[in-house]
Amino acid sequence: MLELRDISYSYPQATSPVLHGLTFSVADSRLGIIGPNGCGKTTLLQLMVGLLRPESGELLFHGKAVRSRDDLRALRREVGFLFQNSDDQLFSPTVLEDVAFGPLNLGLSPEEAARVARQTLENLGLYNFEERITHRLSGGEKKLVALATILAMRPRLLLLDEPTNNLDPKTRDRLIEILKGLELSQVIISHDWNFLDHTTTTLYEITAGRIARCDDAQIHSHRHLHRAGDHPHHHHP
Repeated sequence: MLELRDISYSYPQATSPVLHGLTFSVADSRLGIIGPNGCGKTTLLQLMVGLLRPESGELLFHGKAVRSRDDLRALRREVGFLFQNSDDQLFSPTVLEDVAFGPLNLGLSPEEAARVARQTLENLGLYNFEERITHRLSGGEKKLVALATILAMRPRLLLLDEPTNNLDPKTRDRLIEILKGLELSQVIISHDWNFLDHTTTTLYEITAGRIARCDDAQIHSHRHLHRAGDHPHHHHP
């Protein structure tokens, strides 16, 4: 569905590229991406959805290079991006307006867009949220509403950037339940190994500007949450 081919990207004033010669493809799957802060995880997702342009290499969508605005428009009809900070995603006065915005842009009538928005909110358990003031929502509520704005557009691929940041345990568990129930491909960036263990089937790691699939030894080096914090341990055969 989506492929980055030999991508390189540098930030202004950087002495070296954050991503260099990176190749990565997404098919029908649930992928997790790990790596230290600053390694380029968020940059990777932004390149995949066309928010950033690579210095070299190509972004391909269904095998075709993405070069024009029409190409980007077609990509964004099928690829949804959940920002790390929900305040970067929500901008309308009410929840219903925010969730209906995407369907309206896809050409639905106001009535049909509102119907889709209401149904999406109900599917996520956000009953009677339509007239809620967006900026007055809790952090967890904002995260779920931001997800609703994407799902209302019925994407085929969902990109999520650190979706559990600052979430309370109840909302985190609800998000896991929602993502596991979605029948669409997902790419998730997270430092929360327990969350990735519940929501993904394959892990990749970004190091030195490139990405590689984690081997079984890495995958089984889980981090489970304890009262004292993350506790890494290894499973031995």
